[in-house]
Amino acid sequence: MKIVAVTACPTGIAHTYMAADVLNKTAHQMGIKIQVETQGAMGIEHFLTAKNIACADIVLIASDIEVEQRARFTGSRIHCVTIEEVLVDATAVIERCQQLCQ
Repeated sequence: MKIVAVTACPTGIAHTYMAADVLNKTAHQMGIKIQVETQGAMGIEHFLTAKNIACADIVLIASDIEVEQRARFTGSRIHCVTIEEVLVDATAVIERCQQLCQ
């Protein structure tokens, strides 16, 4: 399974990067490939290309705000959660992504 994800929070500082970190660690522990784009105070980092998105089974948007350039994900399977959901139980979030792809 391959997930591409976007994390973003209103201030774009701590929670954006904390969520990206926990998603990376949890997915790795579960044997799932993931690539995470952050949209924080520094702008978009680790930008997901059209090729990255096309190769993914699902797009996970973990955000409390509207993500930038969301049109890139049109036509993809998308699962939206809050930043808090990721920080509280990233395993459950990734498991839901797996279930949506079955």
